[in-house]
Amino acid sequence: MTQPVPIRRDRLPRVLDLFCCSGGAGKGYADAGFDIDGVDITDRPNYPFTFHRADALEHLAALITTGEIERYAMVHASPPCQAGCALTVGTNASRGWGREHVQLIPELRCLLDASGLPYIIEQPNGRAPVRADLRLCGEMFGLGVLRHRTFELGGWTAQQPPHPKHRGYVRGYRHGVYRDGPYVAAYGAGGGMATVPEMQQAMGITWTDVREELTEAIPPAYTQWIANAFQVSGLGVAA
Repeated sequence: MTQPVPIRRDRLPRVLDLFCCSGGAGKGYADAGFDIDGVDITDRPNYPFTFHRADALEHLAALITTGEIERYAMVHASPPCQAGCALTVGTNASRGWGREHVQLIPELRCLLDASGLPYIIEQPNGRAPVRADLRLCGEMFGLGVLRHRTFELGGWTAQQPPHPKHRGYVRGYRHGVYRDGPYVAAYGAGGGMATVPEMQQAMGITWTDVREELTEAIPPAYTQWIANAFQVSGLGVAA
């Protein structure tokens, strides 16, 4: 694992956390020594950092127009994944729902490029139009979830960490067969899916007990690792 460069505590670098939900991503950056501003279109009373209720793309565009974007060292974005998530796409197709979801990533990427800042776009593994610059898994951090995620890195690079062999199954029913295992299923409900306390413990997210927020969250360990790699790159050190 990369080790963080010491940060001047009188001026912490700041991350703009777009589509922040309950703050799983933001907590990882905070644990690595960053200040955080979160943005979400829905009220998130459990978000543990500075929060702005706004449309994420409109908020980012306004920051760019006014020049306030320069207050930030980097931007993290976790846009809604339904348009490209393998689970959602497969479920919709198999059930004949044919539901269309808006794909925000192309417009988001244009704005992020216009910001001139290094950025991260996070998505579940699937069909989302993001580069797989990094792939992270809970087993890399000894967590109780697998939660594979893909990260596109804009304006900087990081080395892909090794992906350890999984220790067993994700607990629950698959095709009518129940399997036990060292990981819990932190999505959905029923069928052996994780309880709220199990999800909190497995992902290291203790400040929210809202199931919807937990099922959408990424473990803070992921973004803490990314933040440390960003600091090692020399871009994350306050001037």
